[in-house]
Amino acid sequence: MKKRAILIRILVISIMMAFSIIETKGVQASETCIECHKKITPGQVKDWSVSKHAENEVFCSTCHGGAHQSAGDVAKIILPDEHVCAECHEDQFESFKKGKHQFGWISMNTFHITHVEPDNLMEGGKGCGGCHNMGIKTEAQKKEQSQKGYRYQNNSCDECHTRHSFSKKEARDPQACQQCHMGYDHPQWEMWSSSKHGSRWFAKQRGALPKDAQAPTCQSCHLPDGTHNNRTAWGFLGVRLPLPEDKQWAADQRTILKALGVLNPETGKPTARLEAVKAMRLARLDRESFQEERDKMIKRCARCHSERYARKQLEMADKMIRQTDRLLAEAIEIVAGLYKDGILKKHADQLFGYPDFFYFMRTDYSPASSESYKRLPAGMSYIEQVLFQMYMKHRMRSYQAFFHMNPDYAYWYGWAMMTKDLGHIKALAAEMRATHMK
Repeated sequence: MKKRAILIRILVISIMMAFSIIETKGVQASETCIECHKKITPGQVKDWSVSKHAENEVFCSTCHGGAHQSAGDVAKIILPDEHVCAECHEDQFESFKKGKHQFGWISMNTFHITHVEPDNLMEGGKGCGGCHNMGIKTEAQKKEQSQKGYRYQNNSCDECHTRHSFSKKEARDPQACQQCHMGYDHPQWEMWSSSKHGSRWFAKQRGALPKDAQAPTCQSCHLPDGTHNNRTAWGFLGVRLPLPEDKQWAADQRTILKALGVLNPETGKPTARLEAVKAMRLARLDRESFQEERDKMIKRCARCHSERYARKQLEMADKMIRQTDRLLAEAIEIVAGLYKDGILKKHADQLFGYPDFFYFMRTDYSPASSESYKRLPAGMSYIEQVLFQMYMKHRMRSYQAFFHMNPDYAYWYGWAMMTKDLGHIKALAAEMRATHMK
C-alpha cells in the first residue's frame, strides 16, 4: 500500500511539473508575441492586456497556436473561429448555435442578388459581409473565403465582443447592436434609440435618471441574462404558419408567401424555399413555436410593465402587421396581374411569372468592367423595385417600429410610405397597361 501511495504521489508531481513546463513555455511564447506585436499591432496588445484573457493568463498561443514565431512564418498562425472560443465558453457557443445570429452568413447567401454583387462587398468586411459574416462556416467555406483574401472574416464572436479585449460589458452595450441593426430594412437602432426605452437609457447614462431606474437595452429584451439565443415570434419575414384565422389576413399572408417564393403562385403548394426558411428559422411554422417566443417576450416585458399591458401592446403590433399585409398584398396582386396579362415577362432564372422578392436586383447598372456584373441577367422592372421597397423597407419599418414602441417611425417612415408606394404602383401599372395597348 505504501509503495502504491508513493507511486501515485510521484505521478501527480510529474503531471504538475509537465503542466508547469507547458505554462512556462506558454508565458515565454506570449512574451515573444507581445514584444514583437507592440511594434506591429500595438492596439491589439493593449486590448489584450486589459482583457479578462490576460487577467486569467489566456495567452496568444492559446487561441492562435504556437507555430508562428517570426515575420517569415505568419501563414502558420491560427485565426480562431467559434470552435476555439467554445473550448472555454461552451454554454455560450451552444446558445449561439440555436439563435438567429448563427444564420446571418447563410441567409445572405440565399439571396439571388448576393451572387452577382462584387465579392468584396458581400464576403469582405466593408459591405453586407461585415455584418452577415456571423454564422459558423464549414472548413470548405472558410477556405474559399481565405482564397479570396477575406481571411479575417471567420469568427462571429468578435462581432459583438471585439478583438482583443473581448469585453462582456462592450457586448451588453446597445451600441454593439447598432453596428448592424440600422438602416434600410432593419433600422432597429433608430427605432429603439428614439423610443421611450432608448431615451431613458441615454438619460441614465448622463446621470439624469437614478442609478437603479429601469432603462431597457436591446439585450434586455432580445438577449437577456447572457443568452446568445435570440429569436422573435414573427421572425424577420413577418409571416407565420399556420395562417391566421382571419380570412382576409390569411389570404394576404398567402399572397406574401407567394412573392417570397415560399408558395407556388400557381398551385399554392410549398416550394423548396420553404425548406430554406425552416433551416434558417426565418419564421415560426407552428402555433407552439410562435407562442413560445411570444411568452418569452411577455415575461421580459413584465420585468417593468404589467403582464396585461404587455399582452395588449403586442396584440396591437400584431394588428399592425395585418394592416400592412393588406396594403402589400394589394400591391403584389397588381404587379402579378401585369405578369398574367403578358405586360411583364418572366426571366430565365426567375422561379415563376410572379413578383419575386428574392430575385430583386437593379436593371440600370451593369458596367462591363465588373466581372460580377457581367453575370447580371435582365433584372426587375421599376414597378417591382417599388414593390420590393414597399416590402423590405417600409413594411418592415411599420411593424418593427410598433414592436419597438416608436410611434413616429411606425407612421412616417413605415405606414405613410407604404400608402405612397401603393399609390405609385397603381399609377405605374395604369401607365404600363395604357402603353401596352397602343
